[in-house]
Amino acid sequence: MSRRLRITILVPALTGLGALFAWAIAGMPAFGDYHGPYGFVLNRVVVPLRHTTNVVMGTNFDVRAIDTMGEEFILYAAIVGVTLLLRDDARAGRAERHTRRLPSDAVRLVGVVMIGGGLLVGVWLQAFGYITPGGGFQGGVLVAGAILLLYLVGNHRDYRPFRDERVLDPLEGLGAGGYIVVGLAALASGTAFLTNLFGYGKTGTLLSGGSIALLNWASAIAVTVAMVILFAEFLETYYVPLDREDVAS
Repeated sequence: MSRRLRITILVPALTGLGALFAWAIAGMPAFGDYHGPYGFVLNRVVVPLRHTTNVVMGTNFDVRAIDTMGEEFILYAAIVGVTLLLRDDARAGRAERHTRRLPSDAVRLVGVVMIGGGLLVGVWLQAFGYITPGGGFQGGVLVAGAILLLYLVGNHRDYRPFRDERVLDPLEGLGAGGYIVVGLAALASGTAFLTNLFGYGKTGTLLSGGSIALLNWASAIAVTVAMVILFAEFLETYYVPLDREDVAS
């Protein structure tokens, strides 16, 4: 296909696609325009009944905790599938040999600072997710992203201790299985699955929410480890060639 013919086809197609997106955005409701009763009811009842000042987390880990469990296992199944497709023990050694160090010390210093800041904010989101904006899912992604920066500012040797399957696989099972254990504990006590067994505590403190805190941490562990495993498998599949100075080291 000639260059002129490609342009003749692509330009109208992209123009039409852009117009379609613009039409879709123009038809969206205004920010804050909400007419469903569900959200208004939760805003009124979650804080006094569940003692979690973050209504979203109170909804996710109490009102619809079973749905959240399904979402967590969707992520778990997706990571297992990707891992089975990409994992190759021989490739791990090649990835360690084929890596590149950043030549700029200034960029590496900024990256190290970002790693510390990302870990701090990520753990804060995980720990206080049911009190302030955040949660296990959001904090887990941020912590995993901060660990990924270690590869970007260093090399595979620096990143390798954080992608050891002998540690990550049991932790992933702990995060996913911990959610189930909390639910089974409720069943064993004679109540419904995932019923709060620990009391709701004082509103606005880390001891508020009861089992919501445990479910939040289980999700945080599962998401963090899942993202780290996913990044590691892709890094070992699509590695960057090694520089000469790294060969010598």
